Amino acid sequence: MDIQRSDLKTKKRNRQILFGGIGLVALVAMGVALARLDPAAPSVEQSSLWLGTVERGEMLREVRGPGVLAPKEIRWIASETAARVERIVVKPGATVEPDTIILELSNPEVEEAQLAAQSELVASEADLAAERMTLESTVLDQKASFAAVEADYESARLQAEAQKTLADRGIIPKIDFRRSELAAQTLGTRLEIEKERMAKFRDTVHAQLDARRARTEQLRNTAALRQRQLDNLKVRAGIAGVLQQVPVEEGQQVVAGTNLARVARPDVLMAELRIPETQVKDVTVGQRVKVDTRNGIVPGSVIRIDPAVLNGTVLVDVDLEGALPPGARPDLSVDGTIEIERLPDVLYVGRPAFGQPESDVRLFKLDAEGEIATRVPVRLGRASVNLIEVQQGLNPGDRIILSDTSQWDEYDRLRLN
Repeated sequence: MDIQRSDLKTKKRNRQILFGGIGLVALVAMGVALARLDPAAPSVEQSSLWLGTVERGEMLREVRGPGVLAPKEIRWIASETAARVERIVVKPGATVEPDTIILELSNPEVEEAQLAAQSELVASEADLAAERMTLESTVLDQKASFAAVEADYESARLQAEAQKTLADRGIIPKIDFRRSELAAQTLGTRLEIEKERMAKFRDTVHAQLDARRARTEQLRNTAALRQRQLDNLKVRAGIAGVLQQVPVEEGQQVVAGTNLARVARPDVLMAELRIPETQVKDVTVGQRVKVDTRNGIVPGSVIRIDPAVLNGTVLVDVDLEGALPPGARPDLSVDGTIEIERLPDVLYVGRPAFGQPESDVRLFKLDAEGEIATRVPVRLGRASVNLIEVQQGLNPGDRIILSDTSQWDEYDRLRLN
């Protein structure tokens, strides 16, 4: 006879619950462990990366910028007066000499003013000559009057001396001698007055002639100005070179100060470089420059730094010191590299894609086998065109990834194939 045992079913159920709980705990523990694991390192083809090696030694700091060749000597020719453009004699691109006529202008008022100024000058010169003759004649009359008084004085003096001897001997009365002596003294006083009068008259003549000369000189300068304005209606180059621009047209009315032509010397050139405003702070006058004309490298030096910023760049003028290569001409595109300084003993590496000077970055450093790249913090210092100083985080011989790694920002390790 079989006896049913209910305790066996209870024990079996308890074992199943226990084993199920253990399994659930194990699954949860595995899930937590898996969640805490780092993402698997992605695989990257090493050939697609730009790598660099940290080195110690001398680092040359440079900045680079594009630019153009420009004439060093440029002359803008402006209109001195309002005028009308009658004829353009020479077209841009032509070789000109200092006296080459580029434009012919017309202005009837300038011609009339020149004739009037010339007439006034001629009249003033004639008046000056006439006044000089009149004053010279008056001076001669004054000299004649002075000579007559001087002669009378000498005669009276001699007579008084002769009568003194006679009076002393009693031959003539002393009263006659006193009269002669008094007459001589009077004529002597008159002679001094005439002498002073003649000196003052001479000063007056000089003053009158100086005033007349000043007026004549003023008219002469005015006439010269009017003549120059008339001559400048034929616009000349002024220097030997190439005519670059004629920004006016025939028949156009221009005002005083309007630029009529631009002439430059094509054989004397300089470089105008555009340096980024963030890098120009280290550029100073006198620094050495290498200018690449695409047909050779020409040495030079910085001669001017523009104080203004245009479109994020600053204009730097470079004086070219070497011989220009064939084909060098104004407006030719060039590249310039300015030598800032030489750092004698520093750690440096190729400049990373997003490595800015004086900044903290995280770069991928390769292990000794070159198979795993691990992200490490790095402190960067001063920068050059292609190099940058390493202040902290790397050692000589370390290899790092310099190319853009933004697509792996969520990973701290890369596997290189």
